[in-house]
Amino acid sequence: MRFNQYKYERPNYEKISLKFKEIISKLDNTKTYKEQKSYIKKINEIRNYIQTMSTLSSIRYSINTKDAFYETEKDYWDEYSPRYEELDSLFYKSIVNSEFKYEIEKDYGKQFIKICEFSIKSFSNEIIPYLQEENKLSSQYTKLLASAKINFKGDEKNLSELLKFMTSSDRKIREESSKAYYSFFEENENKFDEIFDKLVKVRDKIAKHLGYKNFVELGYIRMLRTDYNSEMVKNFRSQVFEYIVPLANKLYKRQAKRLNLEKLTYIDENFEFETGNATPKEKSKDIIKNGQKMYNELSKETGEFFNFMIQNDLMDLETKKGKASGGYCTYIPNYKSPFIFSNFNQTSDDIDVLTHEAGHAFQVYMSRHIDVPDMNFPTFESCEIHSMSMEFITWPWMDLFFKEETDKYKFTHLSSAIKFIPYGIVVDEFQHIIYENPYMTPNERKSAWRELEKKYLPHKDYSDCDFLEKGTWWYKQGHIFKNPFYYIDYTLAQICALQYWKKFNEDRKTSWEDYLSICKVGGTKSFLEIVELGNLISPFKDNCVKSVIDDIEIYLDSIDDKLL
Repeated sequence: MRFNQYKYERPNYEKISLKFKEIISKLDNTKTYKEQKSYIKKINEIRNYIQTMSTLSSIRYSINTKDAFYETEKDYWDEYSPRYEELDSLFYKSIVNSEFKYEIEKDYGKQFIKICEFSIKSFSNEIIPYLQEENKLSSQYTKLLASAKINFKGDEKNLSELLKFMTSSDRKIREESSKAYYSFFEENENKFDEIFDKLVKVRDKIAKHLGYKNFVELGYIRMLRTDYNSEMVKNFRSQVFEYIVPLANKLYKRQAKRLNLEKLTYIDENFEFETGNATPKEKSKDIIKNGQKMYNELSKETGEFFNFMIQNDLMDLETKKGKASGGYCTYIPNYKSPFIFSNFNQTSDDIDVLTHEAGHAFQVYMSRHIDVPDMNFPTFESCEIHSMSMEFITWPWMDLFFKEETDKYKFTHLSSAIKFIPYGIVVDEFQHIIYENPYMTPNERKSAWRELEKKYLPHKDYSDCDFLEKGTWWYKQGHIFKNPFYYIDYTLAQICALQYWKKFNEDRKTSWEDYLSICKVGGTKSFLEIVELGNLISPFKDNCVKSVIDDIEIYLDSIDDKLL
């Protein structure tokens, strides 16, 4: 069945609520575990149906934010998803208080019990109005980004369409397109500030209403961080500052040197070589064709997965008017189908989508046998191990896409992974500051961002752009608005993915078996359990970052980047 045949219908909350509560009552009053398990299955069938409809609506809205029907449905889900969350909370309470809790843990895993416990801690029906407000504000942010109509060289462009010009080999085009891009954010500065200020305040209200000191505590619980805390994250940030920031600075200096620039400014940062960045040599349809060849050759499992995605039209990759920005992978439970969304822009990002988002999709495809919606995907930092690692696992096939520029792509890809981590740390520490001080003014927030950039990203040079100099780069980082505290996840996963880069260079067969094993378990294990299962070193161990950085530096130093 093709994606356009997947049926969407708005759930009837009143009917579902009655049926849900009736089953919960039976679940709570069962005399045997066998009977209780049958009710757990029925509850999960309802929850999978709700998630299927919510996801279908979300995908179709993001494909066309101007679609009046799905815009209305988006409003429905903004209002009703907290109410469905309330039903989930009833289920979680039944699980946690069950006299058969031991048997449930034996069948579903201790991570499932922890998810139930954490979900209870993060919800109360009294906060539903606040959650509805949070959803609506997040939707306003998405809509604001999608509304961008920027005149550039006589044509109307959205934000995604400008990105390829921002990496042009012509510095004047880079400058003009960058100014056009950031002009949208500057013109809407008050709107971005207002949306974010309201989001911070409502999240602070939610946290305090639930009895937490601030939203930082609640944020970690909402992210289901069951086996690490903010102090462990702080230790990881220290490792990054000690070992990765110096290497990143070295890479930026190499970049400026090979571009023959006295200094690297914000308009040059994503431009790696005078001869231009490595770009795909094929059109979109050929990229997909080569992706199919790559995944068929990688393994039997990846071949089956990618053929399934193509046959069922489970990828929407081309940028178009009215389409939401960015890229993502999601899962449609009742059809056991992953879905990949992106905005191809004729840069190497198009291939990264085909590996990164396909890494997510492959993982959930391999764990589609799990019928508990909370555990198809693992928690976010674990999810990103699958995606970021797949980017490196597929290196042997990069010549299909980049041909003579393959070495250039690999050098950029690996060095960009290093450069990214300090940025990810900035996003994370920024959010700690913001939510520990929810009544900061917009200008104080911007100053805090700029100070963190100076610490972790000292190369940043916003010459001739007062708007960015005052600390507004983060406006375009959707996670900060829509998914608070979802960003350190990328850096933790990147360190794990870099370990896989090292492991695959040494022993592909064993490393693939390790990778496959962490895909199959889905979300049945916690982050540190998945790290252990994949034979990786925990990012929170003091020697973790150093253990992989030395090998990467040796590799990058061995390449004469001026010849690429």
